[in-house]
Amino acid sequence: MSRRLPVLFITFTMLIDSIGIGLIFPVMPDLIRELTGRTLADAAIWGGVLATGYAVMQFLFGPVVGNLSDRFGRRPVLISALLVLTVDYIVMALAPTIWLLLVARLLAGLTAATHSTAAAFMADISRPEDRERNFGYVHAALGVGFALGPMAGGLLAGIDTRAPFVAAALVAGANLVFGLVVMPESLPAGRRRPFRLARANPFAAFRAIGALQGVRSLLVVFGLYELAYFVYPAIWSFYGQEKFGFDARTIGLTLFVFGVSMGLAQAVLVGPLVRRFGAFRVAIGGIALDMVVFLSFGLTGSTTMIWIMSALSGISAISIPALQGMMSRAAPDDQQGELQGVTASIAALAMIVSPLVMTETFAIFSRPGTAHYLPGAPFLLSLLIVALGGAILLRWRTRQQVVPARP
Repeated sequence: MSRRLPVLFITFTMLIDSIGIGLIFPVMPDLIRELTGRTLADAAIWGGVLATGYAVMQFLFGPVVGNLSDRFGRRPVLISALLVLTVDYIVMALAPTIWLLLVARLLAGLTAATHSTAAAFMADISRPEDRERNFGYVHAALGVGFALGPMAGGLLAGIDTRAPFVAAALVAGANLVFGLVVMPESLPAGRRRPFRLARANPFAAFRAIGALQGVRSLLVVFGLYELAYFVYPAIWSFYGQEKFGFDARTIGLTLFVFGVSMGLAQAVLVGPLVRRFGAFRVAIGGIALDMVVFLSFGLTGSTTMIWIMSALSGISAISIPALQGMMSRAAPDDQQGELQGVTASIAALAMIVSPLVMTETFAIFSRPGTAHYLPGAPFLLSLLIVALGGAILLRWRTRQQVVPARP
């Protein structure tokens, strides 16, 4: 079987997952109000509960799923997750109460923890020199899904508030069948290791992976980057409306530009750039570009600059597959799942913390009567966070030149 089919399956799985998340964005306020009979303000509170529950489950179960895939293989874990996800979307489509919807979102967060298994599968089947490129494909799929999901969800919501969930279930089910046909097992029995529950919780997994030479600093950089990057879903809609008077259509279009730019950059640029300059320089270059973008969003008053920076902000995400490739090279074969589980938990933790910090910062600098009106303040905070990550990465590089990294 062609090596390209498994890569295509994993990429398509990440695309479906991203689209599925985006599909429900436009319809969620109406669905929550339909289920609760409450006001939009109350629906927003429930929306926060659902989002936080999703992220908490991903944080808690990322290392568990990663360790399970190191013990039993990637294929059974991913196929099982796709089956659960398909059923989960059906439950959300039929949910008669807000509590059943909450249970369904918690299960969706658990299946999202299989991002770690997908990334470990990519590491298994990739030659060392191709890992950053293949991780780029995964993130390209996430970017394209981020662009297409909300647009498709908005169109389907015009049919019925449950239609986006039905569509997501059909697509996830189709991908399940595709995976059953084309996905091989990428982790031979001889490279597996025993599953230990004591090692499968996030904090124990952090210790195990952090003990690998040079990985701890990269995990910190990865976490800081994710924390800063979540400024976009946290406050972009509020920022666009407050500072520029953007309506929902314009906000959606800017997010579409961001998603397409991210997808193209990850699919087309990461591989050639890593081969030409190396993963470290690509990561540092992405961070430098992010600093320019965050500074522009923080201070600009030009709508033209907003469109330009929306495109550049997607390109700057090339740092993520570069960092993942660097960490993957430092981890042994039987810890790839555990490593990716840790990164999934770090991303989920950022998803929990960043919205709280960014929305509060936005409120402080945007509420009526504030002494320092600056709606772009969250982006300036993100600038400081990625700058700190860049400094840590430069220091890591200096240390690696003194003490050679694990090949």
